[in-house]
Amino acid sequence: MNDRPIGIFDSGIGGLTVVRSVMDRLPGERIIYLGDGARGPYGPRDIDEVSRFAHEIIEYLLGFGVKLIVIACNSATAAALEQAQRRYDIPVVGVIMPGVRAALRRSKRLQIGVIGTNVTISSGSYERAIKKLDPRATVYSQACPEFVEFVERGEVTGDHISEMALGYLDPMLEAGIDTLIMGCTHYPLLAPLLAQVAGPGVELISSAEETAAEVDTILDRLGWLAEGDRPGSMMFLTTGDVDEGRRLGRMFLGPEVREVIPITFDEHPAPDFLDAEGEAS
Repeated sequence: MNDRPIGIFDSGIGGLTVVRSVMDRLPGERIIYLGDGARGPYGPRDIDEVSRFAHEIIEYLLGFGVKLIVIACNSATAAALEQAQRRYDIPVVGVIMPGVRAALRRSKRLQIGVIGTNVTISSGSYERAIKKLDPRATVYSQACPEFVEFVERGEVTGDHISEMALGYLDPMLEAGIDTLIMGCTHYPLLAPLLAQVAGPGVELISSAEETAAEVDTILDRLGWLAEGDRPGSMMFLTTGDVDEGRRLGRMFLGPEVREVIPITFDEHPAPDFLDAEGEAS
C-alpha cells in the first residue's frame, strides 16, 4: 500500500481527460494536477523548450512526494518522457504508448491516422512507437494546430470547425485509415465531431482510458495502490488564470473542480492544503 499522491500535468487543462479516467478507475487515489496555463499550449513551441518546461514541472511535483507521474500531454510526452524515465526514481508514464497499443489492438487493416499538435507530429513519436510494436502498420500523421484554441473557447461544434476538421482529415481518409489516434488530450472533447467527419469505418482512439489502465497496472505491480476506506481527492494547481482554469476544468472534468490554486515554481501552496506529512490532502 502507498497513500502518496499521483502527480499529473499538462500544458493546460486537456490532461483532465486523463485525470477523469484515473479517478474513475482508481477512486481511492489522491491526485495532484498541474496545468501550466501560463505557458501553454505547448504545441507551437520548440521541442527543447517543451522538454525544459516538463522537467521543471516534474521537479515541482516531486516536492509533494508523489509516487508516480503522468505526463498527460502529448507534446510533453514526445519531448521529455524518455529522459524523464531515465532521470527520476519513480515511474513516469506518458500518453503516447498507451494510445498506440490501443490503436494496434483495434485496427483491422493497420492503417492508422494520428492527429496532434505541431510538436507531437513533428517529433515522429507516434510513428516510431507504432512501427516499433508492429512494423507492418502504415501511419498517416497530421498536425491540427487550431483545434486546441477552439476547444479552450468551448467551440466543439459548428460549421467552421467541422470544415476545418474535414480539411485536416480528408487526406488520411482518402488514404484509407481505419483507426484515428486523437494525439492530444484536448481532442476527446471533439470526439463526436471527429467521429461524424471520419465516418463509421474509422475508430477513434483516446489515450486517456489506456493511460489510466497503465497507471493501475504499474501501481498494482509495485504494491503501491491506495487501500482502505479513505476516499480519493484532487488538488488542481495552475500557473495561469484561476477563473479560466475553473471554467475549463469544469468543462473537462465536471463538478469535482471546486477550487483551483495559483502557483509559481519557486514555492508550493500554503500548508493548509497539505497534510501533516507534507502530502496532498
